[in-house]
Formats: sequence, structure tokens, C-alpha cells
Amino acid sequence: MTALTAFPEFSRTDDRIGTFTLRPLDPEADAALLHPWVTHPKAAYWMMQDADVATVAHEYRKIADNPHHDAFVGLVDGTPCFLVERYDPARAELVGMYEPQEGDVGMHFLCAPTDTPVHGFTRAVITTVMAWLFADPAHRRVVVEPDVRNTAVHGLNLAVGFEPAATIAKPEKDALLSFCTREQFEAAVTRGAAQ
Repeated sequence: MTALTAFPEFSRTDDRIGTFTLRPLDPEADAALLHPWVTHPKAAYWMMQDADVATVAHEYRKIADNPHHDAFVGLVDGTPCFLVERYDPARAELVGMYEPQEGDVGMHFLCAPTDTPVHGFTRAVITTVMAWLFADPAHRRVVVEPDVRNTAVHGLNLAVGFEPAATIAKPEKDALLSFCTREQFEAAVTRGAAQ
């Protein structure tokens, strides 16, 4: 993959939560929206705790300028509620740290902080993100590399079909490299629906 494919329009409805959509992130226009998300204590693994709005805009401008990395704002019933990054792991984030396969796509996601948490929301977000990524037939496997200490996201990853492969040393963290194929995701969703 030499560059990420164009942004595909996507919508998914969760009967309990609402309709999920995504839109491309605008670094300047969205920086003030994202700032409290990425600096919140629950976003410690996002590593932007001390960032100001200008720094957030700068970091997302760098992503927007990278042909192998992009970012999106996720909405539920039109309200911005989560952040998604998509990247080519052979050319960004994991260059030289693993053996890439044709059809690999990397992903990060972050839910906005809230004073009124909704049971199952984060799982609905990651399910939506995975369904969105696999809606592109070029994507055969999703690659993630969360901090090894982030046990909450490891559980979510397992719930949607990820299998841990190895702990790798990245410059900013020790990461749990994990993979999920389309078939693993579909099987996990089927299992989840049956529960």
C-alpha cells in the first residue's frame, strides 16, 4: 500500500446507542474539540497530557500531511464522541518493527471523556471502527500496538477478535502488537451477538 485509500462514507447503527458515522478530522477546526479528549487523565496512553490547543492542531496537521496516516472524528447521532487514526503500519508507526502483510491497516481510537458513561459504548465504538476499516476490501488485517499497561484496551481488542502476537519496544512505549483478520472480527461479532 503506497497511500491510504480515500475516505469511505460509512454508517453503522447500534440499536442501544445510535447511529455511528465518521468524518475526516480538520486539524485547525477540530483542535479545540479534541484538546479536552487527548489531555484527559483517561487518555494518558495518548501521550498528550500537557498539550495545549495549538499543539493538538500541530500534531494532527502532521498526520494530515502524511500520506500514510490520517484521522477522523466519530459521531453518534451527529454528536462528536470519538477519535480514530488510520495508518499504513509498513510506512508509519511500525516501520521495521514487524513483518507487514498485504492488506494491513493500523488503527488507534479514543473515546471522548464523559460524566455520563453509557454501558457498552466503548465496545460499540471499536466495533464500528473495525467494521469501517473492513468495509474497504483492500484491508485484510487490522494491526494495533497499544501500551502493554493498557489492560482495558487489551480486553476490548480481544472482544472484537484481536490476537496478541508480541511485545515490541517502540520509542515511546512497550507495545502489545496484535492482529485481527476480517474473519476473526466477523466471528467475534457473531459470538458477541449470541451472548
